[in-house]
Amino acid sequence: MEKVKKEIYLYEGKEPNEESDLYSVIHDILIARWTKGNNPLHCLAHSLNPRFYSNMWLQEGAGRLPPHKDKEISQMRMTCFKKFFRIPQELAAVKEEYARFSSCSEEFNDPDSIHDRWAVSPMTWWTNHGQSIPLLMSLAMKLLSQPASSSCCERNWSTYSFIHSVKRNALTPERAEDLVFVHSNLRHLSRRTDAYKKGETRMWDVGGDSFDSLSGVGLLEVADLSIDEPELQAVSFGLGDAEDEGVELEETGNEEEA
Repeated sequence: MEKVKKEIYLYEGKEPNEESDLYSVIHDILIARWTKGNNPLHCLAHSLNPRFYSNMWLQEGAGRLPPHKDKEISQMRMTCFKKFFRIPQELAAVKEEYARFSSCSEEFNDPDSIHDRWAVSPMTWWTNHGQSIPLLMSLAMKLLSQPASSSCCERNWSTYSFIHSVKRNALTPERAEDLVFVHSNLRHLSRRTDAYKKGETRMWDVGGDSFDSLSGVGLLEVADLSIDEPELQAVSFGLGDAEDEGVELEETGNEEEA
């Protein structure tokens, strides 16, 4: 926000103590977006990123605080701790682990550990230096390994378009939503089977994780994904016309040869 303000004031030729109508509007937009995306789990992930405790990061911007000194982040972090660790003994243990981690005390006072907080990625740091705090390490590895991406939404839309198409538009929104739910869960369950791990069956992945069309997918592969009849499934996804045209062309060619 400070960088945005600096650019706007430079463009408008204003002094830092002057008011800017443009910046006021943009400031409200940024605050609204931050408020929408800011949640306890987000604050916990921020707290478990070693980079945000390093002097290099703190010196990059004015007013920056390490996560354990920020009141809002600390409150949300404790909310997550209490939800993840409901047994009092585990909660006390993870709070003690976080105190050592955030304050760089005891084993984390090692120069190599402090240097790596800025020099390497969070996952690399936890892999190399987090063994003495197992509860916090396990939580950090789960949170920090998740990419900040909209791919889950894109995947859901891809599955929806696989089920609800122009030729299959008679489905009610509730029915289509149920089919997307069933398809996605069956796909997740199939990945836990031994056959999937061996690469013997991947039928539930057809159209599930990709954004491409279904061109090149065989009729039987598509039919396996539907609760409908194979003939209806072929027509629903636009494969029936292509199959029929192929048959007609083949028959015409045979007649000409004869």
